[in-house]
Order: sequence, then structure tokens, then C-alpha cells
Amino acid sequence: MSTHRPHVGVLALQGDVREHARVLSGLGAEVSLVRRPVELAAVDGLVVPGGESSVIDKLSRAFGMREPVRDAIAAGMPVYGTCAGMILLADRITDGIEGQQTFGGLDVTVRRNAFGSQVDSFETDLAVPALGAEPVHAVFIRAPLVEEAGPGVERLAQLDDGRIVAVRQGSLLATAFHPEVSGEHRFHRLFLETVQRA
Repeated sequence: MSTHRPHVGVLALQGDVREHARVLSGLGAEVSLVRRPVELAAVDGLVVPGGESSVIDKLSRAFGMREPVRDAIAAGMPVYGTCAGMILLADRITDGIEGQQTFGGLDVTVRRNAFGSQVDSFETDLAVPALGAEPVHAVFIRAPLVEEAGPGVERLAQLDDGRIVAVRQGSLLATAFHPEVSGEHRFHRLFLETVQRA
């Protein structure tokens, strides 16, 4: 693996931006907050954080970011989406608000508030073989869920009932939960490895 320090951006329109920046910096990445196309053009990978997917969608259009992000994904830029970020990377959403759009790229159908409201947030341990034998402690906060995944999508983690909560397709990675708030850094490390390979 190259020793080049990856330069990654966190889409800083809304959501838990600082938490992702802190984890990525701690793993040795150079981190920029991305709000404009010129800032996106300067990074090698992008994190789309958790937050409110419909708000991030609206702001991405207001800031002229929707098409540049879509173009970057189409060109193969590594992108990691958590929670709302997973919704924004999905090609299809089943319960979006009227007019809600996504960046797309992941051949999945995602249900936005699959687990209900904030009071239905929960934590659990997940087996994620791609990250090693130790389970991942996952925090779900008004989390989405992958309802359908296309043939090219790798299912990285599922709940006990088989519902899919982490996926990878090419250089795109998405989790329905928030590793950045639970002290779990292996997904971010996996993302940075993808950035370095790209």
C-alpha cells in the first residue's frame, strides 16, 4: 500500500461532519470540509455523513453540489455514506419526501426511517467478516435499511433477521449506522484503503 497520505473530504452541508473529520484525521488522513465544487475537486475521496437526508439533498442542490458529486461517483471517486449518507448514495428510496433526490451510485433500494423515530434508536453488535473476526458495535439513530440490493452489491453486514445494514459496491461503501459515534474506526480505515488504491 502506498504511503501517500490520503486527502479526503467530508460533505459539510449538514449532519455529523466534525465526528467524521475527527476519526479520519486520527487515522492519518488529510481532511477537508467540502461545501463547493472546487473543494470537491481537490479531494481523493468523500464521506457523506449522517444527518437529515432530505435537508442534505436540498442543500446539495442549493450549493450546486448535486451534479459534481454525481459526476465524481460516476468517475469512480471512493465515497463512504453513513445513515443519511447511505440514503443519498442509493439509486432508489422507498419513502423519500416528495421531490427528494439522491446522488445515486449504489444499486440498492433504501427505506429512510426503517426503524421509526429517534426514540427507536438502538445499539447492537454485528458480524462483519470483511473487517475481521471482532464484531462491530453499531449505533442506529433513525436509521435507514437496504431493502433490495443488486447483484453487484456486496452485503457486508446484516441484522439477526437478515435485514441489510452495510454494503459495498466498487469504490462505494455505506452503513445504516454511525461508526463515527461509537469509536468503531474499521469502516473508515476500509474507506481510506479504498481511497489509496484508487
